[in-house]
Amino acid sequence: MKRRFGAHMPIAGGLQKAIVAGKAAGCDVFQVFTKSPQQWNARPLTDEEIRDFRAAQEEAGIPCVAAHDSYLINPAAADPAVLARSRAAMVDELQRAGALGIPALVMHLGAHGAEPEEDALERLVESVRGALEQTEEKGPALLLETTAGQGTSLGYRFEQIAFVLEQVDRSDRLNVCLDTCHLFAAGYDIRTSAAYQATMTEFDRQIGLKRVRLVHANDSRRELGSRIDRHAAIGGGEIGLEGFRLLVNDARIDAPIVLETPKEDDMDRVNLAALRSVEENGTCKP
Repeated sequence: MKRRFGAHMPIAGGLQKAIVAGKAAGCDVFQVFTKSPQQWNARPLTDEEIRDFRAAQEEAGIPCVAAHDSYLINPAAADPAVLARSRAAMVDELQRAGALGIPALVMHLGAHGAEPEEDALERLVESVRGALEQTEEKGPALLLETTAGQGTSLGYRFEQIAFVLEQVDRSDRLNVCLDTCHLFAAGYDIRTSAAYQATMTEFDRQIGLKRVRLVHANDSRRELGSRIDRHAAIGGGEIGLEGFRLLVNDARIDAPIVLETPKEDDMDRVNLAALRSVEENGTCKP
C-alpha cells in the first residue's frame, strides 16, 4: 500500500465541512480542530454532531487521523492561573477528540517565558501525565509536535521531546508528530540524502522513529536554523522537493502525512499532488 496523505481541514460551519473539503481536495486522511483554536471554551459537542461526524467519515472513506489542540494552551506555563487553565483545556481537548472517535491529539509543548527551561519541562511533564491520567485509558494519544523554537517555545530540540517521553513513560498514549518546517527551522537539515540521514539517525537515537505517529508536511519560508515558523508550499520553500522525497519514501516512518501549508488557490490539491509525485511504489509501509 502507498502512504496516506491529507491536510488540515477547516471546520467553519460545522465539523462535517472538514470531510467535504477533504474529499474535494483529494485527501486520504485529514486533521481538524474540534473547536476554535483561538478560544479557551467551546460549547459541548452534541450527540448528533458526534454521530454525523463519525458516519460521514465512513461514508466518504476519509478518516480523521488527528485533532490539533488550541493555540492558547501552555502546558509549561509558570503562571499558576495559565497553567491550571491549560491543563483543564488539555483534558477537554482529549475528551472532545475521544467523543468524535479521533485517535490522536497533536499538542504544542508550550513556552518557558522568562523562567528557566528546565523548570518549564518539569511542568510540561506533569501537564502531560495529568491529562492522560484524567482521561479514558483507551482514549486518544497525545502527540508531542516538534517545534521551530520560535520565542521561548519548547520542543525544538530532540532532547526536550525525549525527556517528556521518558518521564511520562506512556508509549501507549504518548508519541510524536514530526513537522518538517519546524524541524528545519529548528536547525535540523533534511535537504539532501546525507543531511536527511544524519537528522533522522539522531532523531532515532534520542526519540525513536517508531514513535512518529503523524507527519506535518510543510516547506519553510525561512532558512535553516531561523527558529521562525513560516510554512510554505511543498517544494516552494527552503527545504525543497528532495527533502520531501526522502521523507515520503522512508519506510521507518510508518505514519500518515498531513499538510498544514497555505490554502489559497486550491493549494491543498497542488501540494498533495507534489507529495504523491515523489512517492516510489513499494517503499512505504501501509
